[in-house]
Amino acid sequence: MDTAVALVKTYLQANGFFTVTEYPILESIGLTTRTVTDIDVLALRFPGAGGLGSEAPTGGLRIEPDSALGISDEQIELIIGEVKEGAAELNKAARDPAVVAAALRRFGALAPEVEKELVRELLDNGEALHPAGIRVRQMVFATKPPTRRNYSYLWMNIGDIAEWMQRTVQEHWDEIKMIQSKDPALSFLLLFEKARREGD
Repeated sequence: MDTAVALVKTYLQANGFFTVTEYPILESIGLTTRTVTDIDVLALRFPGAGGLGSEAPTGGLRIEPDSALGISDEQIELIIGEVKEGAAELNKAARDPAVVAAALRRFGALAPEVEKELVRELLDNGEALHPAGIRVRQMVFATKPPTRRNYSYLWMNIGDIAEWMQRTVQEHWDEIKMIQSKDPALSFLLLFEKARREGD
């Protein structure tokens, strides 16, 4: 997993999402199978994810989601995301209805006519409402804005994501300073904050 994908994964998890990264989309041709593309990140969030926190030993830590994500606490949220170190552009595969449909199927089967309409709406508007009441969004996480004037998807700046993560670590330092994390992005942020504090 590359550094940018790792950071986006950690950011989405901090905002209450379950994530799958570098999800392969396969195509069967006769007796052979090939990888068409990888989806950088698939993320799913249930309303209220993150909990309220409690005094119990395993009560958890309540982190308010980043308002820039525009999360609704009334709906399940599903993000199909690309991560770019550069302009926020969808690659050709991410605009392919068959690839988008395959990504949606990862979360459950749909009737063909429902799937077709959901994929069309998602590609046209960057957002669609699944029949089960799930908000599906196509997003790009990048270091620069899109080069095209007209685009349908939501994009977020990776620099803003890194700053939000750094602020969140600082705000909750007393609760998280002893975490032993195997997550590369979170581990780096914890080490950076520890070094910053101990170096003062």
